[in-house]
Amino acid sequence: MKSKLLLIVSLLWMSVSFAQQAGLKTYVLHFKDKGVNKSASINPSVYLSEKAVERRLKYKIAFDESDLPVNEQYAKALSNSGARILTRSRWLNAVVVEASAEVAGKIAALPFIADLKLLDNNTEQVSTGKPFFETETVNPWAYSQPFKKVMTDVYDYGAAFNQIDQLKGQYLHNRGFSGQGMTIAVLDAGFQLADKMPCFDSLRANNQILGTHDFAVPGNNVYDSAMFWHGTSVLSCMGAYINGQMVGTAPKASYWLIRTEVAETEKLIEEYYWVSGAEFADSVGADLINSSLGYTTFDDPSTSHTYADMDGNTTVVTIGADKAAQKGILVVNSAGNSGGGGWWYISAPADGDSVLTVGAVDANGIRAGFSSVGPTYDGRIKPDVSAQGAGAALFFPNGLGYGSGTSFSSPITCGMTACLWQASPNLNNMQIIEAIKATASQANQADSLLGWGISDYKSACTSLSVSNQPVEKVIVTYPNPFTDKLTLGLPVSLHGVYKVEIINIQGEIVYTLVGSGESLHSLQINDLANMTAGIYLLRVKTAQSDYSARIIKN
Repeated sequence: MKSKLLLIVSLLWMSVSFAQQAGLKTYVLHFKDKGVNKSASINPSVYLSEKAVERRLKYKIAFDESDLPVNEQYAKALSNSGARILTRSRWLNAVVVEASAEVAGKIAALPFIADLKLLDNNTEQVSTGKPFFETETVNPWAYSQPFKKVMTDVYDYGAAFNQIDQLKGQYLHNRGFSGQGMTIAVLDAGFQLADKMPCFDSLRANNQILGTHDFAVPGNNVYDSAMFWHGTSVLSCMGAYINGQMVGTAPKASYWLIRTEVAETEKLIEEYYWVSGAEFADSVGADLINSSLGYTTFDDPSTSHTYADMDGNTTVVTIGADKAAQKGILVVNSAGNSGGGGWWYISAPADGDSVLTVGAVDANGIRAGFSSVGPTYDGRIKPDVSAQGAGAALFFPNGLGYGSGTSFSSPITCGMTACLWQASPNLNNMQIIEAIKATASQANQADSLLGWGISDYKSACTSLSVSNQPVEKVIVTYPNPFTDKLTLGLPVSLHGVYKVEIINIQGEIVYTLVGSGESLHSLQINDLANMTAGIYLLRVKTAQSDYSARIIKN
């Protein structure tokens, strides 16, 4: 009797709960400000990792108000009003909430709210499918011929040989550039069983998976068997390492695995999840983002984009991708899989002018019919470059396979780009992109089918006059933090003229010292007492190379 009573009470509670849920809608709210004194509050070490701060200093990217988090008191006021915060964005100074129409009306009147917009009615719709996964399939490996290999290569690539050879990626790997020291954030729909698969044993053994985060369902296990497999296969294109079976394009890079996408439905809120994921990638110091995602139409047709929205400035996700690029991150994104009909064009955020957009070719370098095309609505050439995305080797939870989709040409490209940037650390993200485009297969006759063509990482590398072996370019500083003087230990002895620069968090050079010498192994700087306390980048430049270090003034 007691069990039946509990069951009845439970069912009644569930009925009330569902009735309440049915009245909820999703809104996006923008705040008028960050609610703080900007000049007094920008202390980047509080909300950015050391690696993120170093990236900003190295490339002279100023810290600004967009780096400040959403005001916590504002967020608490929304929660106290009865709204549930689904995600928040410091770059957009916005939150997405779930609330009733009554609560939405109340919070819209709060003095710190700039605007409130209905994002989704939360009505039940039959999913129209998954536009960014459309035509993307994976199948078990069934080819009978032995994998091609070259004895002089440092890796036996196995099934991945063609997709790496097509990009001349072995050139970088053979010279020691396999992604060491580079961090790639993978924004995707889930990483089913990636914590157990043997192809990622090397990543786990060497602590190259730095962490995970789920923005769609905070606290969720992105590895769960109920998660979608898509991110797992995308990761394998870069990070897999089983010699003779499959080696990815950046097997020694480090990775953050970030779920921003809900595979079962397609809703506009996922673009806000994407921006939140990109902000997280920025905060933990990611160098690159791979996003094998794209947004065009949604389950609720009233929220769908049009081709006119693919102008690089309209969609939320593209605004977020370009903002990530402004923060120094190199964003690599799949072009989309609609080239065979219907939509035809690239999706968002592939339309971003600061995004490296990747189309797909087959093993012979012929454009894959499904690969989305350009131009953007405002007439820019997209995609930027292309790589193998038809019959690409990858792993999925059941083992080695092959798949077709720009979702795979994107990470193949992203991993190789990480290796190129590792080899050319003094260049910024946009300079690396330009070098890739300038040396691709049809650089002199770019079009909106393959962009600048199939990337050639050997030519890109040699065009940048990169040394053949990795060189440690970090200065040892003592003491650090310092008060009035600083001793620099140099990785190699200096010969000839050198210049010392100290750069503040706004990207301004606040100290310069020029000198010369022979066989200098260390330098002493004695006149730093009047510098303002804070975080700085120290650089030593010579005719041969640049060296850098992060320093702190007490």
